[in-house]
Amino acid sequence: MSTATATRLAPPVLDLDARLALADAAMTVRLGQAAVAFEVNTAHLPGADPIPHIAETLPVPLTPAAEPSPYRTPIADLLHRARQRIETDGWCRDAVFDESGAVCPIRAIRLEAAGDRHLADDACVYLLDRIQADFTWAETIPSWNAAQTSAGPVLLTLDRAAHHAHTHNI
Repeated sequence: MSTATATRLAPPVLDLDARLALADAAMTVRLGQAAVAFEVNTAHLPGADPIPHIAETLPVPLTPAAEPSPYRTPIADLLHRARQRIETDGWCRDAVFDESGAVCPIRAIRLEAAGDRHLADDACVYLLDRIQADFTWAETIPSWNAAQTSAGPVLLTLDRAAHHAHTHNI
């Protein structure tokens, strides 16, 4: 077998972003299948919703400790912490926050800025610039956020924006 043939037959090497997108898609499919299976298996039972019955017996989940930020520049650090906030509190799509405590990207940035309005505003402007670099149709962060179907793209975009800010010393 020639070298050219072996090269053509080798599978493509996926970068981290592509692998994360594939993992997100696979988990979305799995969760959808699990939800359908649960509904199918319990729909015939009276009181089939087990959540109200077991909610009192479940231990309170521990909040994972936030890992230290790998970034030392202010915008990059803030975007990284906002990403962690969404991972911890949950992602909210159509509102600033919801009753479960999930937050949108802007709310996560503002909470993590801890009252530094100028830093929060700068981070939001920077995030919008990075969003529009990849999604030219996005007019605002909320319009882009509302178009997402899961937290995966939001977390990935915050991660990319933080890395970009770090590499540009912002």
